[in-house]
Amino acid sequence: MSLSEKLDRVLYRADELRALLETADGAQVGVLSKELSELEPLVARVNALRAAECARDEAEALMADPEMRELAEAEFYAQRDAVPALEREIRLALLPRDAADEGSAILEIRPAAGGDEAGLFAAELFAAYQRYAPTRGWRFGILDYDESELGGIRGAVAEIEGRGVFARLKFESGVHRVQRVPATETQGRIHTSTVTVAVLPQAEEVDVQINESDLRIDTYRASGAGGQHVNKTDSAVRITHIPTGTVVAMQEERSQHKNRAKAMKVLRARLYEAQRSQASASRSADRRAQVGTGDRSERIRTYNFPQGRVTDHRIGLTLHKIDRVMQGEFDELFDALTAEDEAARLAAEGV
Repeated sequence: MSLSEKLDRVLYRADELRALLETADGAQVGVLSKELSELEPLVARVNALRAAECARDEAEALMADPEMRELAEAEFYAQRDAVPALEREIRLALLPRDAADEGSAILEIRPAAGGDEAGLFAAELFAAYQRYAPTRGWRFGILDYDESELGGIRGAVAEIEGRGVFARLKFESGVHRVQRVPATETQGRIHTSTVTVAVLPQAEEVDVQINESDLRIDTYRASGAGGQHVNKTDSAVRITHIPTGTVVAMQEERSQHKNRAKAMKVLRARLYEAQRSQASASRSADRRAQVGTGDRSERIRTYNFPQGRVTDHRIGLTLHKIDRVMQGEFDELFDALTAEDEAARLAAEGV
């Protein structure tokens, strides 16, 4: 099917939805209105494209008139240049969408290789994402933060709420490597450490059905570097999803009830992502078209402090601004990753 035929279908469906809404009632109104609101941005682009094509063709015809040639040429070249950009926007909008892209996400960071230094960098990277969230108008809520004695972390989990969080952060999943001289290093040697990052789409109860009978819930006394409630009450909660063996532990809150609610939120996100990964694995062509696989074992980025650079290995991008990145200025990286992913998906569609 040609692009023009696809766009005719989009316009026809929008008109059809408007007609149906005139006689719809009850639950139908909500369903139809939602579909129409999702289509309207694309309809606006289609109308803009067709107006530009019409203006281009009219200007080209007027160029044959000597008196109109100069004005017509200016209009022709302006509209000619506008058409490809509009076509690309429309082709992107027509690509299959990830239903999770527009939603919120769960961020998990844990030290991997490198001992205390890995824990320290994990804490710094977690803080960098925390600084980034407000620049997008997102809410960054800490679900769990297991601090070590030296000020690093054994692990941290956050809920990032807002529009388009998962789409923006999903390429962060993987192994992040840091190269620098640790504060504890007396001979000035550069150490290499790693941390793992996982970004999971936030799941609603309708996305994942969890049976209470499939859960084993244990309570225990919280432990950590400090906190008045540590080791005083059995407030920490560990939930095991027996069918999959997935385990989530939470101890950030003093309330056992609150820790259980947070643990269930993370468990739901992990099970939802496992379902999505299984479905994605069956679509190998889709996975090849992505920037990376999202696998936590894949080394995706290196933060080299002595050279002041951050390198994303998937797209070969190096930025010599590590201080700014660690302050939460991720947009240049995220824009490049998104653009590469869009180009790969367009190529996979044969565009």
